Amino acid sequence: MTLTADHSASLMAASIRALAMDAVQQANSGHPGAPMGMADMAVALWGRHLKHSPHNPHWFDRDRFVLSNGHGSMLLYAVLHLTGYALPIKELKNFRQLHSKTPGHPEVGYTPGVETTTGPLGQGLTNAVGMALAEKLLAQEFNRDGHNVVAHNTYVFMGDGCLMEGISHEAAALAGAWRLGKLIALYDDNGISIDGQVAPWFIDNTAQRFAAYGWNVIGPVDGHDADQVDAAIASAKQSTDNKPSLIICKTHIGKGSPNRANTSKAHGEPLGAEEIKLTREAINWPHAPFEIPQESYAAWDAKVKGLALEADWDARFAAYKTAYPELAAELSRRMLGELPKSFSQLAVDTVVAAHTKAETVASRKASQLALEAFTAGMPELLGGSADLTGSNLTNTKSTPNLRFDADGKVVLTAGADGKEIGGRHINYGVREFGMAAIMNGAALHGGYIPYGGTFLTFSDYSRNAIRMAAIMKLRVIHVFTHDSIGLGEDGPTHQSIEHAASLRLIPNLDVWRPGDTAETAVAWAVALQNKDKPTALLLSRQNLPYAPKTNLGEISKGAYILAEPEEVGLTKKAQAVIIATGSEVQLALKAQELLATYKIAVRVVSMPSTTTFDKQKTAYKSLVLPEGLPRIAVEMGVTDGWWKYRCAAVVGIDSYGESAPAPVLFKHFGFTPENVADTVRKVLKK
Repeated sequence: MTLTADHSASLMAASIRALAMDAVQQANSGHPGAPMGMADMAVALWGRHLKHSPHNPHWFDRDRFVLSNGHGSMLLYAVLHLTGYALPIKELKNFRQLHSKTPGHPEVGYTPGVETTTGPLGQGLTNAVGMALAEKLLAQEFNRDGHNVVAHNTYVFMGDGCLMEGISHEAAALAGAWRLGKLIALYDDNGISIDGQVAPWFIDNTAQRFAAYGWNVIGPVDGHDADQVDAAIASAKQSTDNKPSLIICKTHIGKGSPNRANTSKAHGEPLGAEEIKLTREAINWPHAPFEIPQESYAAWDAKVKGLALEADWDARFAAYKTAYPELAAELSRRMLGELPKSFSQLAVDTVVAAHTKAETVASRKASQLALEAFTAGMPELLGGSADLTGSNLTNTKSTPNLRFDADGKVVLTAGADGKEIGGRHINYGVREFGMAAIMNGAALHGGYIPYGGTFLTFSDYSRNAIRMAAIMKLRVIHVFTHDSIGLGEDGPTHQSIEHAASLRLIPNLDVWRPGDTAETAVAWAVALQNKDKPTALLLSRQNLPYAPKTNLGEISKGAYILAEPEEVGLTKKAQAVIIATGSEVQLALKAQELLATYKIAVRVVSMPSTTTFDKQKTAYKSLVLPEGLPRIAVEMGVTDGWWKYRCAAVVGIDSYGESAPAPVLFKHFGFTPENVADTVRKVLKK
């Protein structure tokens, strides 16, 4: 059967609408309205523009597609199935069921072809900004005349909810500033959300808003006319001004449903058997549930085209490899996420240097010292700060500030060795949430290991993006400085109390609070090796003396024996264990000395990472924290998290801080060697 272009587009869109309403109905759960409303947009993009290969979802130079309004997941599952990905119809029938490849919202790593986990609105758009930034930076670093091996677009579908979330402002503003010309967002402008017509509470002029960010705005176009959307995408791709593009697509949520279209009822509940029957008639769909005619599969099939695109790129990359073998090898390594062969020695040298120098510095400075070494040897490190570079100390000699010229190209500056290099330190501005989600996007794209800094108390702004990184198993590194009441006069708004404990509660997030330069260097080395999890480094503002140690290799286990009683002149065995993290390690050591004057022998355990220590074998944990010895924990934060170690007492702070110089606060809240020693004595007297 030969299909006309109009009939083909109509059939392809109807296939999406039918699969969406059938899957949601069978699951008795889901969001049919958005997929039905965006079906024609998908025909234009996936059927006519998207560069991808269903046989190889991880092909490096594929276009990236992000469904930011992830509740419309059946749109993505439908097009993945129809275009030929390894997503059989049985998985669509199993929508939202246990262990299916079609979870309620798209999840990267579960469904072939899904580029990022979306659901929390606005973050998909922000991930896409990170992806587009990574593509742009890699293209400038690796492409050569006649060899454009990094050349792909990043596309986003997004809805009203994404634009209402504040993170969309952070992301869109940065995309405009960075001149991300290969970022193309299609806005599903249907005017409906869960509470109904959005007009009373969403009155933004979206076109003017994005134009003000520096975007190229196209439309409004009829989102149900695939040809109009097609032409808009083509225009965006052909733009030469290096601006990201926003295509405003006017649509009807639940398109095709006679009684649910244009209503909030289409948003998040099944249409119902009777309405589905009426919808089948309205869209001229005589087929049974989950039945797709062969002519639709033929129209959607992207396997042959994808293989051809991939083969063409393979040939181009082979030519590139011949002309630039070292660059080709480096690009391949980085896209695979492999660390340089020199990394192990680099990590050892960095830790040993910190141990040998034994400097008394704040752990934020210790972090910068470690970064100087790692950024010099690892070009994939892409840093930044949310307007706190001078406080977070995330900049190094090897990472000049990222800047773009009038043509949107990365400005080259002289590096430490005098050679011209592109910027690798991003000034995110006061955009903690945007920074965290952009880092997620860069990590998802590949080629970079992103890290970014802010104050620990502002991790609250970043938290959902941190959680998403943990869910997605992404190697991103958060540098959180000013980690306690030790920052002093800024007061309780800036003093972290509950933040360390709350971050430790996030599954698959590694949290480190190092106590000196060696522990900080180890924390960085472990973070860089954590290929399948994000890391949070909690760092001090105040200087921390170096704690002498002989067991450097045990730091990476998250906790280790730092000082035994004999190190303060006692021959008796330990009567108790003091566990401390970060700046409080010094309190523990001084308390140990005080207790020795009372002939009380204690062991000091430094525990820079509870999340790492908790995963050690039982034998090691029992060695560090022997059964039968009372345990006293010391940390300038809430006490709740420490009771799991069966502590007899915890020296902590379960209130908010105060505004005063740090030494005054330490004394006021009991963070003194005398109070720690007295706490141990009271425990032993019980």
